[in-house]
Amino acid sequence: MEELMRTNDAVLISYVEALLDGAGIGYMVLDTHMSVLEGSIGMLPRRILVEASRAQQARTLIRDAGLAHELRPA
Repeated sequence: MEELMRTNDAVLISYVEALLDGAGIGYMVLDTHMSVLEGSIGMLPRRILVEASRAQQARTLIRDAGLAHELRPA
């Protein structure tokens, strides 16, 4: 798995999930349940990881959606 992005923005996470689902790219959203430990204030970013073999395709998909600034360095 390769980290694609980190964000606190729940709407952005949902959008990226929809993009990845639509392209058939496997992914995981990590740290979703950390809000219990942080008091639900949204301080800790969630991480989106994709299959390493599809990482370049996922990055291209995110760039094409106008979200290149959200991507973590490869």
